[in-house]
Amino acid sequence: MSETISVFPEPRPQIRRVPVDRPWVWLAAGWRDIVAAPGPSLAYGLIPVVAGWLAILLMLWLDLPYLMLPLSAGFFFVGPFIAVGLYEISRRLELNHVVDGETTLLAWRRNPEQIALMGVLLLLFHLAWMRAAQLLFAIFEWRTVPSWDRFMDLVWTSSKSLPFLALGVGVGALLAAAVFAIGAFSIPYLLDRRTSNMFEAIATSVAAVRLNLRPMLLWALLIVFLVALGMVPGLLGLVVTLPLVAHATWHAYRDIVTFDHA
Repeated sequence: MSETISVFPEPRPQIRRVPVDRPWVWLAAGWRDIVAAPGPSLAYGLIPVVAGWLAILLMLWLDLPYLMLPLSAGFFFVGPFIAVGLYEISRRLELNHVVDGETTLLAWRRNPEQIALMGVLLLLFHLAWMRAAQLLFAIFEWRTVPSWDRFMDLVWTSSKSLPFLALGVGVGALLAAAVFAIGAFSIPYLLDRRTSNMFEAIATSVAAVRLNLRPMLLWALLIVFLVALGMVPGLLGLVVTLPLVAHATWHAYRDIVTFDHA
C-alpha cells in the first residue's frame, strides 16, 4: 500500500510515495493526452517556439550572442508557467470536458492572482540566471559584451572553455534545482485547487520532490533530455516535447498529490 504524509491541516494535501520508474508511466499518460487533443496541444507547444525564435533574433540583432545560451535555458525556468494551458488540457480530458483553444489559453483565470505570482517568481529565477551568465563572462575575460566570434572562441576553443562551462553549468544547475523543487507541481496545484495560494503550492511541491527524490530525479533528467532534444532542430522539436512534458507533469501531480477531505 502507498504511504502518505500530511502537509496541511485543511484541506489536507497528501504526498504519495511512488516507485522510481514511475516517470515512464507519466510520459505514457502525457502522450495519450497529445493523441486525444493533438490540435490544442501542438498549437500551444508552438507558441513558446515562436517566442524563442523571436528572442534569438532579437539577441542577434542587438549583438548579444552570449545571451542566447542562458536565454534558451529559460525553457527550464519558466516552463511550468508557460505550460499552464497544457495542464488545463489534461485536467479537462481527465474530467471528460470539451477541450478547445479558448479554455486552454484562458486557463490561468481559474486562479489568476496566485498563478501570476508564481509566474513572476519563476521569471525572477530566470532573470537571476541571465544576470549570472553576464557575470560569468565578466569574470572570465571581457569587460565589454563579446562579439559572436569571440563568444564562440571562449565557449569552444579557449583555454578557459572548460572552467567557464563547468562554472556555468554548476550555477545553472543550482538555480534549476531550486526552480524544479518549488515549481514541479505548484502551478498544477494552483490550477486544480482554485482557492489555494502560492505558498501552499510551493510547500506541497517541495514536499513532493523531497519525499520522492529518486523518481523526481529521474523525472528531472527526462525533462532536461526531452527539452534539449526538442531544441536541436531549431527549437521545432519543442512543439511536441513541451506538450509531452507538460501533460506528463499533470499526471505526475495527480499521481503524487492527493487530498483528504475528512
